[in-house]
Amino acid sequence: MKNFSKLLFLLLFFTIKLFPADSTQTDKNLINVFIDCHHCDMNYIRTEITFINYVMDRKNADLHILVTRQHTGSNGREYTLSFIGRKKFINKNDTLSFFTQPDNSDDEVRRKMVNTLKLGLIRYVAATEAANNINITYNSNGAEKQSIVDPWDYWVFRTRLHGYFRGEESYTTIFLNASMNVNRITENWKFKSSFSSYYTESNFSHKTTQFSSYTRSNIAEVLLVKSISNHWSLGGNTRCGNSTYMNYKIFAEIAPAIEYNIYPYSESTRKIFRILYQVGYAYAQFNEMTIYDKLEDAKFKQSLEVALEIKQPWGTVETSIEGSNFFYDFSKNRLEMDVELSLRLFKGFTLDIDGGYSLIHDQLNIPKSDISDEEVLLRRRQLETQYEFYTSIGVSYTFGSIYNNIVNPRFGN
Repeated sequence: MKNFSKLLFLLLFFTIKLFPADSTQTDKNLINVFIDCHHCDMNYIRTEITFINYVMDRKNADLHILVTRQHTGSNGREYTLSFIGRKKFINKNDTLSFFTQPDNSDDEVRRKMVNTLKLGLIRYVAATEAANNINITYNSNGAEKQSIVDPWDYWVFRTRLHGYFRGEESYTTIFLNASMNVNRITENWKFKSSFSSYYTESNFSHKTTQFSSYTRSNIAEVLLVKSISNHWSLGGNTRCGNSTYMNYKIFAEIAPAIEYNIYPYSESTRKIFRILYQVGYAYAQFNEMTIYDKLEDAKFKQSLEVALEIKQPWGTVETSIEGSNFFYDFSKNRLEMDVELSLRLFKGFTLDIDGGYSLIHDQLNIPKSDISDEEVLLRRRQLETQYEFYTSIGVSYTFGSIYNNIVNPRFGN
């Protein structure tokens, strides 16, 4: 292993030495900009905006541009660009935004992104020598400004059919999904509804043995929220459906709710700290007798969720904790915790953590009958458990040239 490490180091050293110095120059008159966006087409941006230097780390930047996005009522997106001044632009901050429609192509979105970036950059570039080479033009068709009347009154409908098929000599699988969403979102009201149906079938054969597995489920959900103030919201949700996997012949829930956001909702693209309380009624009929000797059940329940979302130049934090229980027996409860962190600890070094943990004591739907090994291995039936978890962790470290101006698409990206 030690000899291998030496060989790898020597190979890297001579590979670097073999490359001639590149003639490409970085213009010292241009401002250094760090664009903090994981979903942007950076090759396109670098090609279209050539009057800045792109750097790899925010600490080398004169200007940090943080790009965030969130869904709009029409199922489009609102992109918010926060221009954060550093070094010679310290305390010179700005915010711009633009909207996209659900039928916009990727090219239309990236062109809107570039146009908004150019508008925001002008203020900063104007204070440098590069401003002497900037020309600003305005295209107007001369049409008078007119108010827009929405014939759909903000109602948006979306349908989806999806199928997945895969197979080989001894195995085939089929997945089918149909869904429909009906939404209407305004400043004062939020209405979201979804209707989904799922079917999965798998067939296996080995020597003389053949067996099949299938699961199916249907679910409908409706959410209605009224904006009370810049901190308070009132509403509720309801859901119903069935599931062979979860032993539900039919289930239905209705839960009024109230939410308080410590930060104003107007700052939701950068930070949210909300507290959501729900109290509701749950009814269920089961396909098989449960471990509590019931084929039917109806209970009142409550839940409390606290969620924090922060997007800042130093990284992103999204975490939530939710507790729920049935009123008739507080021991029938559940506690769920989720966290997603992406932190820039120091220059070039990023830590990413994603995980969740649940304490489960409210599974009233588990079948009483024995479950076969085949059903367990194929995950055809839900099993009783007192906890579940998931986690992932990763680090990345980038070093070398601070500049990131060049686009070279040869042999792909």
